[in-house]
Amino acid sequence: MTKLSVGAILAVALAAATASSPGAVYIDPLLYNDVGANYTKWRNSSAIGFNPTNTAPPFIQVFDRSFLDITGPFATIRKIASNPGFAFAHEAPIYVQDLNLVFFASSGGGALAYSGWYNNSVVSMINMTEVDVALASTTGDVNIQVQTLNLSDNVQMANGGTGPYKGDLLFVTSGRALLPPSVVRVNPSPPYNTTVILDNFLGRQFNSLDDIKILPGTDIMFFTDPTYGWLSGFRPEPMLPSQVYRFDPSTGQVRVIADQFVHPNGIAFAPNGKTAFITDTGIFGGFLGTNQTFPATIYQFDVDPTTQSFTNRRVFAYADSGGPDGIQLDTKGNVYAGCGDGIHVWNDEGTLIGKFYINSTTSQLIFTKSGLVILEETAMYVTNIQAHGMTLAT
Repeated sequence: MTKLSVGAILAVALAAATASSPGAVYIDPLLYNDVGANYTKWRNSSAIGFNPTNTAPPFIQVFDRSFLDITGPFATIRKIASNPGFAFAHEAPIYVQDLNLVFFASSGGGALAYSGWYNNSVVSMINMTEVDVALASTTGDVNIQVQTLNLSDNVQMANGGTGPYKGDLLFVTSGRALLPPSVVRVNPSPPYNTTVILDNFLGRQFNSLDDIKILPGTDIMFFTDPTYGWLSGFRPEPMLPSQVYRFDPSTGQVRVIADQFVHPNGIAFAPNGKTAFITDTGIFGGFLGTNQTFPATIYQFDVDPTTQSFTNRRVFAYADSGGPDGIQLDTKGNVYAGCGDGIHVWNDEGTLIGKFYINSTTSQLIFTKSGLVILEETAMYVTNIQAHGMTLAT
């Protein structure tokens, strides 16, 4: 029997012995450090996930037993909504606990998006109370109807979201055609009134805003601005560098606080607000194609306590599959990111400890009372883990 065959058997055996979550599989890194010259499963594309046990997805993949403290003993991954012909669940998840609703946006451009230069993306919501009731009635997947919001035309290509912020959903939009990207507040209740609070940098349009977070303990907003609108064919050629901005809505001041990215994408803060995380999905170049030598990287920064400038840039983690898109932290400081084969989870030292393995691109995620909700373009999943997300409401 080959070394890798033994490894696969041991992985399954260890799953039964140590990972009591249904369907959890333990992967001992020591068994795969030396695969040998005759190895036949080299991953020559980052689009292929690392699944040496050939376990059918979705499942929980454990690289370090500390991941079991996150999942708990009963976690499963179950599909809660699906539309195979439409990338309805791509970006900007926001959870409103008082309403038990998750809001999210469809893809802006790309396959199955039905949006582009002439067509806007769609913002929708799913009722997690309905999800809970449906899941309790079966052991399998469910398909809860999502509701589309009829928003004002000043919400063009919603791409990032956080909050609630003072009771409202807080979105960043990528803009569409000559309509500018913006930071916009949306009432989470009908008739979903919208208020744009920023749509320019001193008279210059942003490129295509991507993601936003609020620094814990403040009302100050931080957002990323890559060039994906142009690369996806729904925005003009960019006129600014790909940068990260700080915006103080009380003074109106907006300034650049980090640059030197290929495509700055997701953004998050540690619960104490002392550390920031920025994902760079430079690997994905839109119509320019994929370049696997470009970043698929999470960078970590110190946050200056006085100026909120980002300092001491360093690599936190590199995603082995796809690129890290949306990013969230739990209350213990573990870092979760949507990647090419599912949700990857690193501890606060940057060690990959586990994955929620979906075997397809999962751009975004959000914590709810029901568990971790995962956006996978044409489907949504929930995993009933015991970890809790840090508070995003202000």
